Amino acid sequence: MNQQNGLETVIGGGNPEQAEKHHEAAMEHEGNGFRIGVIEELRRAVACGTNPEHKFKLAYYLDIVGEEQEAVSLYEEITTADQPHINALLNLSVIYEDRGNLNAAEKCLRQILDTDPTHKRAKLYIVDVQCSTDMYYDEEVARDAAKNAAMMNTPVTDFELSVRARNCLKKMEIRTLGDLLKVSENELLSYKNFGETSLVEIKHMLTARGLRLGQGAEGGHVSQVHQDRYEELLNHAPEQILKQPVSALNLTVRARKALQALNIQSLGELAIRTEAELMGIKNFGTTSLVEISEKLREHGLELRNID
Repeated sequence: MNQQNGLETVIGGGNPEQAEKHHEAAMEHEGNGFRIGVIEELRRAVACGTNPEHKFKLAYYLDIVGEEQEAVSLYEEITTADQPHINALLNLSVIYEDRGNLNAAEKCLRQILDTDPTHKRAKLYIVDVQCSTDMYYDEEVARDAAKNAAMMNTPVTDFELSVRARNCLKKMEIRTLGDLLKVSENELLSYKNFGETSLVEIKHMLTARGLRLGQGAEGGHVSQVHQDRYEELLNHAPEQILKQPVSALNLTVRARKALQALNIQSLGELAIRTEAELMGIKNFGTTSLVEISEKLREHGLELRNID
């Protein structure tokens, strides 16, 4: 016998009858509220036999007294059997969720539901896990959006540009990085005194930051190209619907990431897009397109059609 974390550990081998005696002794301690005694007897029961119920109860009490890692090891052991212990899967899913390992938590619950699709607790738990997953991704998207907004609001005077380039941008009323990203090369070159040298200078500055001219007109704001379509939408759909955030569509992670790539924030901004524009996004496929189209129809909207 040895000691682990102050709790007695017994190492032995296969004696089911002796294991059951230790289990009965553990239940007597349980009735008296003596948890350490319960754990000691259950350790002996586990050491003597192979009954998964003994391991489950030991894991349960270890978790209660704060020995979570040892409890997890026991839960994982009895949930990898040919017939995994249902309550062990439930308890393990809760621990995984508390640790932020949402994928592992959902996997445990799906194991239960694959065997018993009507299991009430598993159905309730998986909804919570999926909601937590959505909250995690929503927070991640929100952080990215905040960082992006801060960068877009950076004054162009903060960048190392020549006096000529700065003066030209000032006269064109281009004050922030976001303003600069909305214009094209041709728009800059069409301005008086703005030449190739200044263009190369600005493109070099943007390229060093992974940016390019014109990309700001591709999403996040209703560009002139889409303005007519947006005005038409206002004649067919209430403005409060068009201003709803795309999060109201409850899209899958892949679809949400695609819209984030275009900086699409509202239903109106989405409805002025075409199928071709969305399909041009990396990793955006037919499944996501169908999903978005169906969700828009639920709000009385559809993607822009080109005759």
